[in-house]
Amino acid sequence: MSNTVILIPSRMSAERLPGKPLLKVNGLALISHVVKKAQETQIGDVIVATEDEEIVTEVKKNKGQAILTSKKPKTGTDRIWEALVQLDLKNIEYVINLQGDEPLIDINDIKNLDILSKKNNSDLSTLASNLEKKSFLVDQNIVKVQTNEKLEKNKLSKAINFLRNANNLKDNIYHHIGIYEFKVSTLKNYTSLNQTKNERKYKLEQLRAMENNIKVDVAYASSKSIGIDTKEDFMELKKIMEYNS
Repeated sequence: MSNTVILIPSRMSAERLPGKPLLKVNGLALISHVVKKAQETQIGDVIVATEDEEIVTEVKKNKGQAILTSKKPKTGTDRIWEALVQLDLKNIEYVINLQGDEPLIDINDIKNLDILSKKNNSDLSTLASNLEKKSFLVDQNIVKVQTNEKLEKNKLSKAINFLRNANNLKDNIYHHIGIYEFKVSTLKNYTSLNQTKNERKYKLEQLRAMENNIKVDVAYASSKSIGIDTKEDFMELKKIMEYNS
């Protein structure tokens, strides 16, 4: 039995693109594309955590697992903790928090993150890839991470900061990808902490960890990732996925 579970937080009321989990590409909702990717890793059980019955119905219709949470969680990570408590799974030591709007994430990058996290006994780890365009440095919809060393495929580097505008920074700036691997004990600790001022200001929940001295390790992702925050993002994703199908 795997000691790791993949939980995918999802909700219909995203501020910039309401209803995005159920937007369809090639006849399948975004959330179900992400579930299938997670299942292909074969790391552990894959369960969607959501406050919306429509998402539960969609996921189960496509042979996925989903659990209904309350509307109380302020972030996706708070939501997966609530789901984990509800599920009461035995012998789980690690939780992967995979964002429901990352259908292009490469399963090999997820596997590599899992391997490196366990090998290095990381409390919390995440992925980042190269920035493709200079304009991404100031694009508020693209989250950047600065690391203390250059990222390499088989090595973790410590995160120095997560930010939306990195225009004045030069060294070791990467495109952050929406996935985190927590030790269960770290996840419990993280969700017991209050949201920080900067977390609320920049809408970056990883800043709660950084500002409470929880070390965040970063692994290199070789694949391009597109987080879906706007209608334009979705149209770009749809074009890519339909072309490759």
